[in-house]
Amino acid sequence: MPRLDPSKAAGAAISQHDYQTLAAFRKALREFLRFSEEAALAAGIAPQQHQTLLVIGACSANDSVTVGDIAAHLQIKHHSAVGLVERMRTAGWIIKAQDESDARRVILRLTTSGRRVLATLSAAHKSELTRLGPALRSMLQTLEEST
Repeated sequence: MPRLDPSKAAGAAISQHDYQTLAAFRKALREFLRFSEEAALAAGIAPQQHQTLLVIGACSANDSVTVGDIAAHLQIKHHSAVGLVERMRTAGWIIKAQDESDARRVILRLTTSGRRVLATLSAAHKSELTRLGPALRSMLQTLEEST
């Protein structure tokens, strides 16, 4: 968790407009997160499962994803990630395979079904971000200009 540095915050002048922009930005982020959660549930998948599919799907062919990577990306404990991955394996969205270079490591890969779910959700998320993007960019620019 990031810690606030009081020495940095003490000298920063925050205007009423900054507060309003920060509040609007926070609201927009939360709206996107709610959209994401609801889209995942509508697709028949838990939000953390969607995030897991996205982490695995984001890796290039030369990269690999482990349970530890999932725990780090989702900011959850390793044992929670183990259970999450096992439920997803049982559902048929991912497979576990031994790393060819280190037999102790288990690598996670998407199945065809997992790719299909991820593609559907990613298209919806891309569309929503395209809709929200201009407003988010405007809020960020406003904050940058007031600094």
